[in-house]
Amino acid sequence: MQPLTDSLLSIVVPLYNEEENAVLLTQKIHESLNGYNYQIIYIDDFSTDNTRKVVKNMDDDKVHLIELKKNYGQSLALAAGIDYAEGEFIITMDGDLQNDPSDIPQMLDYALKDDYDVVTGIRQKRKDSLVKKIPSKIANFLVRRVTKLDIKDNGCALKVFSKDIAKDLNLYGEMHRFITLLAYLEGAQIKQVPVKHHARNAGVSKYGLERVFKVVADMMLLLFIRKYFQRPIHFFGIFGFLMILLGVLINIYLLIIKFGFGQDIGTRPLLIFGLMFILAGIQVFTIGIVMELLIRTYYESQKKRPYRIKKVTIGDGIT
Repeated sequence: MQPLTDSLLSIVVPLYNEEENAVLLTQKIHESLNGYNYQIIYIDDFSTDNTRKVVKNMDDDKVHLIELKKNYGQSLALAAGIDYAEGEFIITMDGDLQNDPSDIPQMLDYALKDDYDVVTGIRQKRKDSLVKKIPSKIANFLVRRVTKLDIKDNGCALKVFSKDIAKDLNLYGEMHRFITLLAYLEGAQIKQVPVKHHARNAGVSKYGLERVFKVVADMMLLLFIRKYFQRPIHFFGIFGFLMILLGVLINIYLLIIKFGFGQDIGTRPLLIFGLMFILAGIQVFTIGIVMELLIRTYYESQKKRPYRIKKVTIGDGIT
């Protein structure tokens, strides 16, 4: 691999109404990455202030500005920047100056020397309100509990990705908050390092409590994808079979009391429940079969493989 100072780095920063922060952030990046070969990619997510004008007036060869046609949200803004990025390493961070660019060289060292695919920050002495801290702690706890990924701070935007991992991330919804988990699902080797965190320099936070529900929904989808994406029949098939079994047992019980004890079952709600469980179970099982066929079509039509190879070594060389 080339020396780090020769490898191109791409710093991807979504901006939304950050006119007061853009210039200072650019200066701090230049100071922190002096001697490195890098590009700064700002993605303006349809700001309503002068953010675009401020970035254009910098007249800086290292600064690239991507202007989105409407406000898509942070996940799609990040996706646009990552797709555009040309660097061997792709660095993501927020545009509000809460992340400190001076942490980037240390994180790059881990990515290069120790061959980590993702190096993610853990914000020290976090300078945020409880409105942001509490949902973040809940989300971090849930991710640790229901996955094998022990990440202390999923919400830290300052991350270093290898190019191949970053380019394979599919970001939508509020998935940027689980970008480390997405990388983990792609087989990434992940390192956590403590990073500095500052109070917002200017402007206002775009985070509200309404996003908590979106985050929870996205996390549930991710967890389903993690466990059952390649084998949906294992989820829907087992669930459908159990429903059918329960319905059959209910109906067997009703038949016994009908013909064995001569009791009337026509007016019993249990009869309806038994039939509903059988019909719903058949539907769920059928959904599993259809999804299994769709997954096979997804891989075979695009000639994708359901696995990722990190590297192949032959003798002393790497292919």
